[in-house]
Amino acid sequence: MTETMMIRLYEVMVILYAVGIVFYFMDYLYKYVKARRIAFWFVCVAWTMQTIFFVLFIIELKRFPILSLFEGIYFYAWLLTTLSIALHCIARVDMPVFFVNVLSFVFVTIHLFAPAEKAQPMVGESLVSEMLFIHISFAIMSYAAFSLTFVFAILYLILYRILKEKKVGSSTIWTRLPSLQQTTSWMNNSTLVGVPLLFISLILGLEWALMTLDGLSVFDIKIIGSFVIMVLYLIILLLHRSGKLVGTMYAWVHVYAFLLTVINFFLGNKLSNFHLWY
Repeated sequence: MTETMMIRLYEVMVILYAVGIVFYFMDYLYKYVKARRIAFWFVCVAWTMQTIFFVLFIIELKRFPILSLFEGIYFYAWLLTTLSIALHCIARVDMPVFFVNVLSFVFVTIHLFAPAEKAQPMVGESLVSEMLFIHISFAIMSYAAFSLTFVFAILYLILYRILKEKKVGSSTIWTRLPSLQQTTSWMNNSTLVGVPLLFISLILGLEWALMTLDGLSVFDIKIIGSFVIMVLYLIILLLHRSGKLVGTMYAWVHVYAFLLTVINFFLGNKLSNFHLWY
């Protein structure tokens, strides 16, 4: 399969994904069950194409394609699409599925227009190991979990504002939102998944770096940033559990924490002395 054909098929996938999001939006506005089903199948087709591309990348590169920012964004977008399908099938929640799909679509398009890049030369065959792949994979999975936390934090703030202004009964649109208790529960669960994943990723990453890199500094900006994010999410969980961080304040700190995570995701590698991107 030529590179041009791959690009065209990828563009078709993006279009199918966009159409699916439009149908999800129509279902949310007008409560069309048929539109929701159509949206789900469009997203499923797009996810299938994503998966096929991912397998083709593995065959072409002869490794798990996550060793560059370009590759990592694709894996992250694939994880978000997978989570949106799981939410649709298991949780049966409408608005969170729409938001997760929008977030995934953003990164799919970023991957489409971003210039392709190879893994940095410093990571040669002798340095690549299973520990490195697991380290990066767990880091991206933790980011996906924190993305879910961000989505439910935004929904909590929207719902709280609606309830405060007593708009729930004025339109059937607002009845499609999850309850405050549900959004809080999903924030907790997503964070509880993300923190251990990030912790394991950091431990494996440090072990790999200490065993393979000379002159490693623990004061590297990316190492510090990643540990700060992990500690921040852990503190958020502990404060919420003790009852000192609840309600809208709990949702807002999750929003700010995710923004810091995104900054660390993209900017950390530019300031790091040895990180590829993750």
